[in-house]
Amino acid sequence: MKISSTGVSDPGLIRSNNQDAYYIDPEKRFFIVADGMGGHAGGEEASHIATAIIRDYLIANWQSSLSNKGLLEQALSQANDAILQDQQEHPERADMGTTVVVLVFRGQEGPMCTHIGDSRLYLWRKSGLVQLTEDHTWIARAIKIGDISVSEARAHPFRHVLSRCLGREDFNDVDLQSLDLQVGDRLLLCSDGLTEELIDEKIADYLQEVPSLDKAAISLVEAAKEQGGHDNITVVLISLEADS
Repeated sequence: MKISSTGVSDPGLIRSNNQDAYYIDPEKRFFIVADGMGGHAGGEEASHIATAIIRDYLIANWQSSLSNKGLLEQALSQANDAILQDQQEHPERADMGTTVVVLVFRGQEGPMCTHIGDSRLYLWRKSGLVQLTEDHTWIARAIKIGDISVSEARAHPFRHVLSRCLGREDFNDVDLQSLDLQVGDRLLLCSDGLTEELIDEKIADYLQEVPSLDKAAISLVEAAKEQGGHDNITVVLISLEADS
């Protein structure tokens, strides 16, 4: 399959800086989106540290004998360690952390993703839009066990409370999943600045109705801003196409 991709990151309409970060490998081997937290400087630093460390580790070890699982686990572990080290060197950033979602296309094992926090990976197929990652938040667990509804969660005061992120001493594992993909699929990696403003059905409309990846990504960001743009918004779109 041929892989096409694009990415857009916007500070939104409220915040003066952008605490999101993303990276698209020039060879389309892997994709990263991170959403930092911990104050004006801390969140921006945390997301950029995580993105850079994960990027460098994947590039350096791409041809190693590590499985995709091992590769991704080590990449996120090193990113966590780097953020902790920065916290020690800069006490003013001691509470910083970041979410991250990573997608790799590597070897015979097939595509695999990992994530921590509430940055998401979606799959759009002709049958509709599916959220592949499960948010590591208090609110996601409350929805799962039936304490609150999805509609109630959108306005809940605890909806931003993370249960897991990078930059914590108790970091010990990450969620990983292999993906069964096919020609025609579109994949969306995004920060919660998009999903806070747009429901899944609206996101699906743009992925279905806008053929151009670049235009679809920009349209999603602009639509989120039209709904308030309360947070930074990052969108990475991937299209799987038949080899020409």
